[in-house]
Amino acid sequence: MNQTRPGPLQYVVLALLAIVFLYPIWWAVSSSLKPAADIIADPLSIGALTLDNYRAMFADVPIGTGFANTALVLVVRGAMTMFFCPLAGYAFAKYDFPGKNLLFGVVLLTLMLPTLVLIIPLLLEMSALGWVNTYQALILPGSIDAFSIFWMRQTIAAIPDELIDAGRVDGAGEFGIFARVVLPVIRPGLAALAVLTTMNVYNDFVWPVVAVNDTAHQTLQVVLSTLAQNVTGNRIGADFATVWGELLAAGSIAMLPLLVIFVLLQRHFINGILAGSVKG
Repeated sequence: MNQTRPGPLQYVVLALLAIVFLYPIWWAVSSSLKPAADIIADPLSIGALTLDNYRAMFADVPIGTGFANTALVLVVRGAMTMFFCPLAGYAFAKYDFPGKNLLFGVVLLTLMLPTLVLIIPLLLEMSALGWVNTYQALILPGSIDAFSIFWMRQTIAAIPDELIDAGRVDGAGEFGIFARVVLPVIRPGLAALAVLTTMNVYNDFVWPVVAVNDTAHQTLQVVLSTLAQNVTGNRIGADFATVWGELLAAGSIAMLPLLVIFVLLQRHFINGILAGSVKG
């Protein structure tokens, strides 16, 4: 199939879009390396570079604790999502059982519920279980979510039934077919789900700030939200420029993991998006 090569106009448009999207990142990182007073006095200039904002930020803000808690939640919750949601999606896509369509419809209906509607019931449930201010409250709610099940169902539905039947003829068990036949085919979809899950867990703020109110269990986003209070509380006479300098330093460090993950998995992410968008 012949494909038309992009013309000069397309490259110009893409270059302009790249500048628009990358400039805020460049400005945040470059400003975090400027003296705090220069950020307010001349925001667009590039003057003397210094690491004072980073040193002060590490001294005033428990960002290491936030990173550690976020990493723990991300690994455990992500592992649960990546294990159980493909299995559920496989069942909905390739098995016939009574009430399958009704059950899948109920799963899809939960996608229509706003997150804020679920917060109070979830908080009451966590309180009844004694899980407030624990890692269980940060990990378990939402670890098996409707979108991930739907995503895996759509991805697995595109696999020909003959391929799965061939595995059964060869004597493979159901879990063997899933592990050796289905998983290798849906790797792009799994990579896309991994990126989306990482972004959701890493950027989650509303539920962690409700479920946890002690500093020992705060995730990165909660730590960043209280950065101004930590700076002014730990340093007498901290001014507006100081808060901005440390906020930009913390934000620059916080966005690095997601940028690295997306750059490493962008090809699989795009392939997964395309594979999950069509059936057959």
